[in-house]
Amino acid sequence: MQSQTTSYLKKNKKRILESWMSNQLTDATLREDLISNEELHTQSEDLLNAFTKALSSGNFDMESEAYQPVVDILSDISITRARQGFSPRETSLFVLSLKRALQQILHDELKNNIPLLYQEVLELNSILDSLSIVTTETFIKGREEIILRQTDEISEISTPVIRVWEGILALPIIGTLDSARTQVVMENLLEKIVETGSRIAILDISGVPAVDSLVAQHLIKTVSATRLMGAECIISGIRAEIAQTIVHLGIDLSNIYTKASLASALKLAFNMLNIEVRRGEKKSMGY
Repeated sequence: MQSQTTSYLKKNKKRILESWMSNQLTDATLREDLISNEELHTQSEDLLNAFTKALSSGNFDMESEAYQPVVDILSDISITRARQGFSPRETSLFVLSLKRALQQILHDELKNNIPLLYQEVLELNSILDSLSIVTTETFIKGREEIILRQTDEISEISTPVIRVWEGILALPIIGTLDSARTQVVMENLLEKIVETGSRIAILDISGVPAVDSLVAQHLIKTVSATRLMGAECIISGIRAEIAQTIVHLGIDLSNIYTKASLASALKLAFNMLNIEVRRGEKKSMGY
C-alpha cells in the first residue's frame, strides 16, 4: 500500500469512523439490547486509531509487532461479545463493515486512477481479511471457554452430595454417566466422605435414562473407590427395565447393595448403622 494512501486514510479518520458507524447502526443485525451506541462508538474509535497507526508504520505484515495492538483490541472485543451472547456473524460484521467504509473512502480518492485503486483495495482487503480471521478465531475460542465452564458448572450442579443423616450421604445422579462425569461424581463423593466421616453413601440412579455395560462399570468404579475410603455404597433407583438390562448384559452386581427406591436404600442404611426411627405421637401445642 502506497504511503500517500495510508496518509490519506489517517487524515480522514473522522470521516471513516462516521461511515463505519453508519454501516453498523443501519445493519439489521445490530444488537442494541447487548451493546449501546456509545460503547460501539468507543470500540470502533479505539480499533480505527490502532489500525491507522499500524498502517502508518509502513509495515503491512499482520504478523509484525506494529499490528499487535490491533489484534489485542479485536481479541478483547471478540471475547466480550462471545460472553455477551453475540453470534459469530454479528461479531465478524464489526470488521467487515469497516472494510466497506475504507473501500468507499479509497474509491472517492482514487476513482480517477482505477489501476491504483484496484491495487490499494486488494492490499487493504488482505489486511482486513486477516483481521476478520483473528476476530472469528478469538470469538470461537471465547465461546468454547464459556461452553466448557458451563459444562463443568452443570456437572457440579447435577451431582450434589447431600448429607441426609448423620453418617449417611446421598448422591442423586441425573443424566448420562460417562467417564468425565464419573470422575466428578467420585471426587465430590470422596471429598464429602472425608469431610463428614460418613460410613454409607447412597447412589441414586433414578434419573439415569439407561444403564449399559459402560455405565455399570462407572458405577462399580465409584463403589470401589468409596469402599477404599472405608464407606459402603448402596445403589438405589433400580427400575425394572434397568434390572433386566443388567441381567441381559451379564453384569455382576451381587456384591453391591441395590434397592428399588431411595426410601428403601435409606431404610437399609439405618439398619446397617443400627439406627431406629419411630413414629411418635403428635403433641398438641398449647397457648
